[in-house]
Amino acid sequence: ACILTPKMSQVAKHRNITLWTLSEVDEVTGYTGNFTVRVKRKPRYINEQLCVGCNDCVTACVFKQGKADDEFNLGMSKRKPVYMPFPQAVPPVVLIDPEACLQLMRGKCKQTCVEACARAAIDFNQQTTYEEVEVGAIIIATGFRPFDARKVPEYGYGRYPEVYTTMEMERMVNATGPTGGEVVMRDGRKPRRVGIIHCVGSRDRRYHAYCSAVCCMGALKMAHLVHERTGAEVFDFYIDMRTGAKAYEEFYDRLLEEGTQFIRGRVAEVTDWPMTQEEEGRLVIRVEDTLVGMERRIPVDMVVLAVGMEPQADAEQVRRKFNISCSYDSWFLERHPKLAPVSTFSDGVLLAGACQGPKDIPIVVAQAGAAAAEALMMIDKGHVEIEPNTAWIDPALCSGCKTCLPLCPFHTITRNEALGVAEINEVLCKGCGTCVGACPSGAAQQRLFTDDQIYDELEGILAHV
Repeated sequence: ACILTPKMSQVAKHRNITLWTLSEVDEVTGYTGNFTVRVKRKPRYINEQLCVGCNDCVTACVFKQGKADDEFNLGMSKRKPVYMPFPQAVPPVVLIDPEACLQLMRGKCKQTCVEACARAAIDFNQQTTYEEVEVGAIIIATGFRPFDARKVPEYGYGRYPEVYTTMEMERMVNATGPTGGEVVMRDGRKPRRVGIIHCVGSRDRRYHAYCSAVCCMGALKMAHLVHERTGAEVFDFYIDMRTGAKAYEEFYDRLLEEGTQFIRGRVAEVTDWPMTQEEEGRLVIRVEDTLVGMERRIPVDMVVLAVGMEPQADAEQVRRKFNISCSYDSWFLERHPKLAPVSTFSDGVLLAGACQGPKDIPIVVAQAGAAAAEALMMIDKGHVEIEPNTAWIDPALCSGCKTCLPLCPFHTITRNEALGVAEINEVLCKGCGTCVGACPSGAAQQRLFTDDQIYDELEGILAHV
């Protein structure tokens, strides 16, 4: 957040950019150059034009019991019903959680936050609203979600308090995090031994067979920070070390010089059953060390799980809204992995970031620039080029039977109720020929593939047999 905030503040202040938070796309209609997007705007219960982010209302809130988990700190700290989403948030405006605020849940509260707000920015009567915008291109950048480590019960996440994910450790080592940047255990002690386990949820056919791309370097970074801030002995358990980008291998060598112990092998389990006095009161990592050909038990004070990346839970719903495709593992599918890496099969809908697949920050930044360039290119050209092999319907032959309407995978066919015939929007048509093959009256035809052209091709082929 601290790195990206200056850029986000520039975005919020740009005269050509409108920034909507607490909003989600409800419906998309139209086609490239002429999209209509219906946006659902959720209530913040704060007037954004009046709030200056002074946090006086947060301080004044007297709600003590049952505070909600702080999502930004991944539940490692608590927050009040009225809160700032994260440090240096953009826009710097607080919001009220309707599932934690007594006034919104029961209508019974002292409303000390209202009294503390000198600008009268709090509005408990805000409702969900819907707005429509006309746009020419859409860039989807919905990101990813971390793999839920509870799905791997043998590693003890959620059962042993000293088992953390890399995302939780990121917040712990941050100066604005719940521990002020100190790496400490639940009881406040610094760990003397830390184990870091790679590929949790990735490269595992039980969950995801693909590599999550960022885990190796994220784990190495965490090993360096833990050793730097605690002086602890760090054990790194990996399957294969993938450090392919610029300066990555050099960083790996630096960890070796710092004394990080790398053990090659998939961890079997994390347990708290001691077998020796050294293991008493500690977590024990059982692993087969493939480099020495033996099973080892490593007692540690803290375990860090390098969890993989997976698509957002609503990827299927988003795919349907924007009429795009997903790969077998639910990542959004690009038109071509090399020739069109940011385009989709729906013209005017572009992809940026980890919604397309696991990738690290430099690649995300490059892809975001490419997607923006594609959108700007459409604006600069002022027109849209379509494929020449689109389908069309002869109204004189169309009987209005509606056979073709549900078959079109691109939803390009509509019925003209006044004329009682089907019509094709050639901007949306991809020339798949489904409607042509299904039309019982022969009214649907496809350019470059008309019946006469196909018959002539067959006659030409058969003439040489």
